Amino acid sequence: MDDKEKYEMEFVIQASPSLIYQYISTPSGLSEWFADNVNSRGELFTFIWDGSEEQAKLLTKKSGERVKFRWVSDEEDGASYYFEIRIQVDEITKDVSLMITDFAEEDEIDEGKMLWDNQISSLKQVLGSR
Repeated sequence: MDDKEKYEMEFVIQASPSLIYQYISTPSGLSEWFADNVNSRGELFTFIWDGSEEQAKLLTKKSGERVKFRWVSDEEDGASYYFEIRIQVDEITKDVSLMITDFAEEDEIDEGKMLWDNQISSLKQVLGSR
């Protein structure tokens, strides 16, 4: 298996951190923008897109701030890759950003970034943000 590289992205979102957190941390919130449907059983989340399923384990969750998941397929391979969605508030301007950390193989980073662009656009629509 090729090694994956870490990449990070930042998206400015005009919505309250507490509202955003509901959409990044709960199955019902995630199913509004991240996947067609999301189910959870404890720390195991099942993401469903166009009839295919991927499972991820919730690694950490800090209320109002961030969630971090690891795909079960990566865990089975013994890999320590993860994806994190973190809410960041600028102390001075109070601007709210969503910070994404993810991993992809070198030739798939652009595709991964495009996917996140589309996902966050969907989230912004749901939140009524620009």
